[in-house]
Amino acid sequence: MAGRGEPPEGTPEGLPGGGDDEYRSVVFDESFVRAARLQEFSAQERMREHARAVRSRPNWSLRASSKPAVALVLLLLIAFSTAIYMGIRHPYQPPSTSHPEPLRMTVIPLAPQGPVPGGDAEQLFAHSPAAQFRIGGSGINLPSATRTEHFSEAQVMNALSIAKDYLVKSSLDPDVLAGGPVRQIRVLLDPDLMAQFDQSVAAPVDDGRHSATGWLVRFDPAKVVLADPQIRVQGSMSYAESGPDALDVATDFVFVYAVHPAGNGPHTNDASLFTVRRELHFRLDRDDLRLNRTELQASTVEAGPQACSADVAAQMRPLLAGERASAQGPAGTDPYATGPAPESVCGTLAAGAQPSPAAG
Repeated sequence: MAGRGEPPEGTPEGLPGGGDDEYRSVVFDESFVRAARLQEFSAQERMREHARAVRSRPNWSLRASSKPAVALVLLLLIAFSTAIYMGIRHPYQPPSTSHPEPLRMTVIPLAPQGPVPGGDAEQLFAHSPAAQFRIGGSGINLPSATRTEHFSEAQVMNALSIAKDYLVKSSLDPDVLAGGPVRQIRVLLDPDLMAQFDQSVAAPVDDGRHSATGWLVRFDPAKVVLADPQIRVQGSMSYAESGPDALDVATDFVFVYAVHPAGNGPHTNDASLFTVRRELHFRLDRDDLRLNRTELQASTVEAGPQACSADVAAQMRPLLAGERASAQGPAGTDPYATGPAPESVCGTLAAGAQPSPAAG
C-alpha cells in the first residue's frame, strides 16, 4: 500500500524525489542569495516614479567568507609593527671599521739589594707578601658586572671573562711559562695585532713594541723551572665604556712563582720566589665581544729579582737562590744610533718584597 501523501501509483518514473525535485536544480540556497551582486526592489519601492527594478549591493561585507582575509590583514599589521619596534629597540650595528693601535709595552727588571733568599717553596710563600694570595686562576676575580649606557650586563661579563682568559693563558699556563706554543694566546687577539705578536715571539726586541714578555710570561727552561706549580695571584680588574662601540678593561695583577735552577746541580732544590706585576689595558669592540677576542693596547710589566743588565725582551731571567745583582746598570743607550730607541729601564726590588729571613 502506498505511503501517506504519495500517489496511488507511487512516484512517477524518472522523478526519484517526487514532483518538487524537478525544480531542485534551479532553486537558490541562502548563501547564493547573500552573495548576489544585485538585489531586487520590493513591490512598494518599484511603484515609485523612476524606480529601477534592481539595485547593486555593496561589493564587500563582513560575511563569513571574508573573515580569514581580515585575520590575515591583522596578522600582517602586527608583524610589520613588531618589526618596526624591534628595529628601534635593537638597531642594526654596522661592523667596526677601526683598526687597533699596536701594543705599547714597558718591561722593567727589578734588581734585589742583596742575595736572593732561598729555601723550601712553601716556607718562602708563607713568609712573603704572597702568603694570603690565592692560587692560580682563582686569584683573578671578576668585578660585579652591570649594564652600561650602550652595553648589556651579559656583554660586560663577556668582556671581563675574555680579559681573564688572556691573563690565565699568558701568565699561568705551564707550557707557555716553559717557552712552549703560544697559539692559545694568539687566537684571543684581534687579527690586526697578530703580526706584531708573531714578530715579538719570533724575534723579540726591546723597542717598546716587540718584547715577548710584554705579551706573556715565560722562562728559559734550560735555566729555570717551576719549583711549585701552584702560582700565587692577587690583583684587581675594572671596566668602563670608551664610547658607544667599545668597552675598556683594566687589569692589575701580581703573579708570584717559586722557581729553582734547571738540572741536577748541588743547589737545584733551593727554591726562590720570582714576582711579576702585570698591568694590562684591553679594549673590546662589538666584533671582539661577538668573536671572543680582544685588543691589547698597553702592557706594563715589573719583574724581579733580575739584574738590570739582563735582556728580558725574550724571557724573564730570574736571579735564583743566593745570587746577587751585579752593579752593572741597564745596557747602554746610544743617542746617535738610528732605528727604534731601546726601552731599557730598571728598578730596585724593595726589601719587603722578598721573603723574610725566617723562610730559610
